[in-house]
Amino acid sequence: MKIALAQQNYHIGNFSSNTKKILEAIGEARNQGADLVVFSELCVCGYPPRDFLEFDDFINQCYAAVETIAKESVDIGVIIGSPARNPAKEGKDLFNAAWLLYEGKVQGVAYKTCLPTYDVFDEYRYFEPAFEWNVLEFKGKKIALTICEDMWALSENPLYRVCPMDQLIGQQPDLMINISASPFDYDHDDDRKEVVKANIRRYQLPMFYVNCVGSQTEIVFDGGSLVYAASGELVKEGKYFEEDLVVVDLEEMNKQQKTPDDVIRLLDKDMRVSKIEDPEKIIDYLTAENNIRQIHDALILGIRDYFSKMGFKKAILGSSGGIDSAVTLALACEALGKENVRAILMPSQFSTDHSVNDAVALSQNLGNPYDIIPIKPVFDAFLESLAPVFGDLPFGIAEENIQSRTRGNLVMAISNKFGYILLNTSNKSELATGYGTLYGDMAGGLSVLGDVYKMQVFALARFINREKEIIPNNILMKPPSAELRPGQKDSDSLPEYEVLDKVLYQYIERRKSPDDIIRMGIDDSLVQRVLKLVNTNEYKRNQFCPIIRVSAKAFGVGRRMPIVGKYLS
Repeated sequence: MKIALAQQNYHIGNFSSNTKKILEAIGEARNQGADLVVFSELCVCGYPPRDFLEFDDFINQCYAAVETIAKESVDIGVIIGSPARNPAKEGKDLFNAAWLLYEGKVQGVAYKTCLPTYDVFDEYRYFEPAFEWNVLEFKGKKIALTICEDMWALSENPLYRVCPMDQLIGQQPDLMINISASPFDYDHDDDRKEVVKANIRRYQLPMFYVNCVGSQTEIVFDGGSLVYAASGELVKEGKYFEEDLVVVDLEEMNKQQKTPDDVIRLLDKDMRVSKIEDPEKIIDYLTAENNIRQIHDALILGIRDYFSKMGFKKAILGSSGGIDSAVTLALACEALGKENVRAILMPSQFSTDHSVNDAVALSQNLGNPYDIIPIKPVFDAFLESLAPVFGDLPFGIAEENIQSRTRGNLVMAISNKFGYILLNTSNKSELATGYGTLYGDMAGGLSVLGDVYKMQVFALARFINREKEIIPNNILMKPPSAELRPGQKDSDSLPEYEVLDKVLYQYIERRKSPDDIIRMGIDDSLVQRVLKLVNTNEYKRNQFCPIIRVSAKAFGVGRRMPIVGKYLS
């Protein structure tokens, strides 16, 4: 039996487009001689549909799409993901379901058991967990069909009381199929492989794992569908950040039998060490070439999908001659085309000549359109209007923020006039510590670098320059500065980024306590100061635009903190 895994990019609620994609893949799988083609979790409606699931009309359209797809299953089996109504009065009204279609009709349905309710997931808000488990039979094979999180319930401290595969294995299945919508973060691909291997070790069955690809606002799906033999051998791996169709002959795969010792060696091969604990290695880990390459590809996909799925064509951003705006501009040009990204240079009396020259050189290297609009006349007009109120008080944060908000107003004016979408250029280190101006440099429709630490931004710049100098080297070499007062540097207000990012990573991603971080050899007062900055600036982040998620813990929907909380503030 040949099985095809269809790794596709869906659009939430776009039933006509999603159905068309699915039908095209069924045709391609048929042409390649596949007996069964498998699609990802909730492929019919797109993942995550969130509160769309509360609309009965939305569910009706899901069912209509399933009926349309079933008609194409006359001579080929099809497994798709779509919500299913719960016939019982008790519990939630819906299941997250995998449907087996064949001979033009529904042959069986499997319901998701383990409903994640953490980070970006909120499935128990909508779905009822499965309470019965049965293998599905297709062409003489018994399929243990599970959905995404169902295969992750194998740890020593599982989140769930029931592991569906433990229920299914007693029915002597021939293979495992898992349909997923597993979001990207920069080492999650390794996590998935470890979990698949853990399932094979436990159940001694081949595993077919299909993931979706594409970006849904802040969440990026990276694909990387997998086929593992029962021996523990990786048979095929789907492309990353691209659509793909993976076809495998189950019988040929099963012929490659290995001894139990061989299986153990394969399953143990390349097992990854745990997340970084050594503070001296954190920056090396965050900026590792493989991680940076994946972050780069994820950000390109995130920008491209956000614009295409929203129907936007052109982007705009403020180009300062600094590293953050430079990396954002380079990524946007790659994602959208250089002609579709407009850079606005807005120097003040505090901007250095080399910053303006660097920003000009960057746009010339990229070939994107740019404009230079000095902000001094607008800034002076603000000060003149405010003089009766400000009196003779000294220059301070208010005057610095007026510059930032002046830039925000100018770039938004051009955005409105010509229909551009403003890309925000703030990085994760700045957002964490509140080093930004509300309604100024924190303005934007989409944050490109909001989940990328400052040291990773520098690494991204080097990656972008890997073949030739695109981002001028002077931008990489000069000390970071907001240039809102004479001689200003970021280090005047923040610890050096190499130290700051270590503390932020341990607190945000690893959820370490102050004492844990201090025991790593980082100064007590510095740790207390940084964590206070993080927690007291939640109100700023709460007003921020969507952030493309590339880490295991991004600001936004996956990190829910009280604004008025006292903890560590």
